[in-house]
Amino acid sequence: MKRTEAYIVDAVRTPIGKRHGALARVHPADLGGFVLNALVGRQAIPADEYDDVIFGCVDTIGPLAGNIARSSWLAAGLPLSVPGVTVDRQCGSSQQALHFAAQAVMSGTQHVVIAGGVQTMSQIPISSAMLAGQPLGFADPFSGSAGWKARFGDQPVSQFHAAQRIAERWDCSREDMEAYALESHKRALHAAAQGYFAREIVPFAGLSSDETPRQTSLEKMAALAALEPGSRLTAGVSSQTCDAAAAVLVVSEAALTRYGLTPRARIHHLSVLGDDPIWMLTAPIAASQKALKQCGLNWNDIDLVEINEAFASVAQAWLKETGYPHERTNVNGGAIALGHPLGATGARLMTTMLHELERRGGRYALQTMCEGGGLANVTIIERL
Repeated sequence: MKRTEAYIVDAVRTPIGKRHGALARVHPADLGGFVLNALVGRQAIPADEYDDVIFGCVDTIGPLAGNIARSSWLAAGLPLSVPGVTVDRQCGSSQQALHFAAQAVMSGTQHVVIAGGVQTMSQIPISSAMLAGQPLGFADPFSGSAGWKARFGDQPVSQFHAAQRIAERWDCSREDMEAYALESHKRALHAAAQGYFAREIVPFAGLSSDETPRQTSLEKMAALAALEPGSRLTAGVSSQTCDAAAAVLVVSEAALTRYGLTPRARIHHLSVLGDDPIWMLTAPIAASQKALKQCGLNWNDIDLVEINEAFASVAQAWLKETGYPHERTNVNGGAIALGHPLGATGARLMTTMLHELERRGGRYALQTMCEGGGLANVTIIERL
């Protein structure tokens, strides 16, 4: 039976606002609504003919609660008839949103779906949802579960603990990680100066470029305090908290014909894999290797990779295990320089990867992310 294809027609994002920066006071429904309006406004598709809006978001409390995908669409003034749903696969939420959109199209049940995400970390700090149950007597999501304790004991479920373990296991020294982080900033600053982000960013509220890349140095990073006593980790080798939204339009072949659309990429592969939740951040290694095997490609076929830089050690371990060239990985900087707006990061990475693949004239690109719970999504696209 012939496979039903899913195509990416467009992808846009806001500039990334640094913590307490230009986007810090923007309501997330307005930030998400802005990218939706921008995407819809660039298409020949009537606004009431979109089948669904799937947004990633983490820590969905306060202004992020109540199904932010739906709230964003409505805040944008778009038709009441179009539904929306919010996905939480932790840091991979909007990459999973893209997978759900592609799967809906591939199934033939929907033809025009927007996948994206929004996060306003200046307003709702990371782990807010994890701690929200404390007034009700719940210390965190895991304490009190007999099954969890029987399986994992009292081991800390912490991204910081996991990143430190990874640094030790893969022999990533603090100096190595700081050199990696400096390169991330240099790449992001170079990309911005060359205008590489211009096509993907839609200026918002007077902000037209990312606020997060820094003019830093090894000397400055060496002076930073460790996140915990004895740790190799500092803020300098960690992803930045920030505010942003991004959206990707996924359609069927029938929709291409119906609306006269030009596809920019085809979804070649999508998958997700689980790993140890205590190690938490290692799943992209096995997930990437399994994805290539499943779709019959090898690393020589992949022109670009975007792996989320939750911490420098995560990306460095992935590079060591896969042997993929750093020169073709996060070529315009990663989350250490550009920021990690949690639920929006997956769509942001795809937006940047698509535009860079086009700029370079490559064929295949792979995106992967570490995610809470020891998970990792992998998406491979083919430029058309």
